Amino acid sequence: RAFIVSEAMREKISDSRLLLAFELQQAFGLRREESLKLIPSMANKGTHLELSGSWCKNGKPRSIPIRTDEQRALIDKAQQATGVGRPIGAHLGSYKSAMKAYERVSLAAGMEGGHGLRHHYAQARYAELTGWLAPLAGGPTSKQLTSDQKALDREARMIVSHELGHAREQITVTYLGR
Repeated sequence: RAFIVSEAMREKISDSRLLLAFELQQAFGLRREESLKLIPSMANKGTHLELSGSWCKNGKPRSIPIRTDEQRALIDKAQQATGVGRPIGAHLGSYKSAMKAYERVSLAAGMEGGHGLRHHYAQARYAELTGWLAPLAGGPTSKQLTSDQKALDREARMIVSHELGHAREQITVTYLGR
């Protein structure tokens, strides 16, 4: 289920560093671990974020384009807030402590672990690439697409899959529907 960090949720998140991690998830489709381990000053390559393998699932590095002014502003904000560090901040201690704080805050804010932020990214990116909503967001199903649209659908799904850190189009069914 896709969702965004709403104002009501923001009010329930008193830790600005954890809020930053949630915002990074939403803007770039990051996994929870990636949003906490990311070092914005190291990842920011101007036109894209370069995620180190040590921050990513299965140690697979990846690149995510910085496409919007909102993403650029968020990366600038993240760099300013963290300097050369990570969003988790020293006050949260270890990564394990940061994960527990993340889980506690996400539940209190009604985000159920924050995975819906990745769904939001995937669906928004798909709409940007295709010009129509994803099936899970109310858009046409695969059966309703023309052959040209099906080709664009597959291309968009592969792009979304790679940006989310996957290598298969099939994984996008979870985020986009079929």
